[in-house]
Amino acid sequence: MHYSDTQFFHVAHARDLVGWDRVLYRALEMLPGLFAWGTIITIVLLSIYTPHTAAYVIIAFDLYWLLKTVYLSMHMRYNWKRMRHALDTDWRERLQTVKYEHLYHMVILPFYKEGREVVEQSMEALLSADYDKEKLIVVLAAEERAGEEAHELADEMVERYGTQFGHVIATVHPDGLPGEIRGKGPNITYAAEEARARVLDPHAISYDDVIVSAFDIDTVVASQYFLCLSWHFATTERPHNASFQPVPLYNNNLWHVPAFSRVVALTATFWQMIQQERTEKLTTFSSHAVSFKALHKVGYWQKNMISDDSRIFWNLYLAHDGDYRVVPLSYPVSMDANAAESAWGTFRNIYRQNFRWMWGVENVPYMLFGFIKNKAIPLRERVRHTVIQLEGWWSGATHPLIILLLGWLPLILGGEEFRTTVLSYNLPYVTRNLMIAAMIGLIVSAYIAHTLTPPMPAHMGNRLFRRVMMHVQWILVPITMIIFGTIPALHAQTRLMLGRYVGAFWVTPKHRVASAPADTPPASS
Repeated sequence: MHYSDTQFFHVAHARDLVGWDRVLYRALEMLPGLFAWGTIITIVLLSIYTPHTAAYVIIAFDLYWLLKTVYLSMHMRYNWKRMRHALDTDWRERLQTVKYEHLYHMVILPFYKEGREVVEQSMEALLSADYDKEKLIVVLAAEERAGEEAHELADEMVERYGTQFGHVIATVHPDGLPGEIRGKGPNITYAAEEARARVLDPHAISYDDVIVSAFDIDTVVASQYFLCLSWHFATTERPHNASFQPVPLYNNNLWHVPAFSRVVALTATFWQMIQQERTEKLTTFSSHAVSFKALHKVGYWQKNMISDDSRIFWNLYLAHDGDYRVVPLSYPVSMDANAAESAWGTFRNIYRQNFRWMWGVENVPYMLFGFIKNKAIPLRERVRHTVIQLEGWWSGATHPLIILLLGWLPLILGGEEFRTTVLSYNLPYVTRNLMIAAMIGLIVSAYIAHTLTPPMPAHMGNRLFRRVMMHVQWILVPITMIIFGTIPALHAQTRLMLGRYVGAFWVTPKHRVASAPADTPPASS
C-alpha cells in the first residue's frame, strides 16, 4: 500500500499510534536527544577519568570545526554571489523563451494579531511586484481567535486591494477544529482549501498551473520574485515534484532591533544561504513555494504539529516515494528580525522563536518512521537522508558547546596529574589558535552582512555609533551560538526525548517602532 494512503501519513507524535508502531515511533523520538546528551556526558566522563583522551578528542573537534568553518564560509560566499546575480538578473527577459503566461501565483498570508503596518507593507510589496496582477491570487488568512479587529483588517485589505489583483479573498480559520493544534499549519491549510473552493474551481483554474507561496505575514517580496519563481518552475524537470525555496532575509527592521537580535537574524539568513548551496540537505523553511497540485495531493500542510513549513517537505517526499526535492531560488524575500518593546522582551522572544525552529527535530522520527514503512524509496536515499538529518541535529546541539565551553573540562576535571603534563599546558594554546583561525568565518559573515543591510533610515540619530555597532556586533556570535542555538536545540531534543510534546504554535510578535517605517531591503548588489 502506498505510504500516503495509510493511517501513518499525518502522524505528529508517538501518541497518535498504537501497538508496536507506537513503541517504534517513541524510540525514534528519543534518538536525537540520546545522541546529543550521550556526546556531552561522554566528554565530561572522559575529562574526569581519561583527560588525555578527552584533550585529544577536543583538539580533533576544534580542527574539525576549523575545516567546517572554511567549508561553510565558501558555500555562503558562493550563494551570496549567486544571490547578487539573481537580483541583478532581468527575469522577464529570461522568460521570453519560456512558456509561463499560464502560471498563477497564490500567495497565502496567515496572520494573527499583527499590526496594520505589517499587513499593508506585505500587500504593497505584492502590488509592486513585476508580474501580471491578474495571475496573482492573494489569500489573507485570519484566525477566528484573533478577534473582530483582525477579521475587520482582513476585510479592509480585501476591499482596498480587491480590484488590483486577479483575486483577493479573506478567510477566517475556525478555532478548536478536531485534530488541530493552534498553529500556522491548520490556518494555511484551511486557507488553501477555501481558495480552491472559492477561486480555483469556480474559475476553472487548473491545479497544475498554480504555484502557492506560503508566506509569513511580514514577508516582503523583491520586485521580480514571481518572475524568478516562474522561471525556475517552468525550467525544472517535473516541477510538481519540487518545492522552491527563496533566501529569507530578516532585514525589514534591522536598524530598529538590538545588536544581539541582528546577529541572530543574520545568522539564520547565512545558514539558509549555505543550505541553498547544499541541495542534498535543503528542505523547506519558513516562506516557501510549492505547486497546488502537489499540496492538494497530500491534503496541504499538516494540522496537528508545529513545524509545518519543514514537515510539508517530508510529507511530499514520502508521498512521492522519494522522488521529491527542494529547488533553491537564491533569490531573497525579506522578513522582520525579532523585536519587542524592551531588550529583555526581545531576548525572550528570540529564544522562543529559535526553540520553535529547533522543535523541527520532531521531523526526524517522522522521516525515519516513513523510511521504515515506505520501502519504495531507494535504500541509498533513505540512508543518505538519515545520516544528513541525524548529523545536522546532533552537531547543532553539541558542537558549539564542546568547542566554546566543554573544551576546558580536562583542565578543570582532569586532576593535578593531568595538569602537570605537556598536553595540559598546550591544550589552551592549540584550542585558542584553532579558534582564532576559525574567525575567518566571522570576517566573511561581517562583510556579507554589510552588503545585505538596508540603508540606515534618515530619521535615526547616533548614526556613527549605529554604523560602528553593525560591525562590532559580531563579537556576540560565540554567545548567541550557545544561548540561541545550542541551548534551544538541546531543550527541544530533550523535550522530544522525554515525550513532552509542544502543543501549540507560538506566534512571533511583530513589533514596529512607532512612526518608524520599515527599513528598505537592498534591491540589488
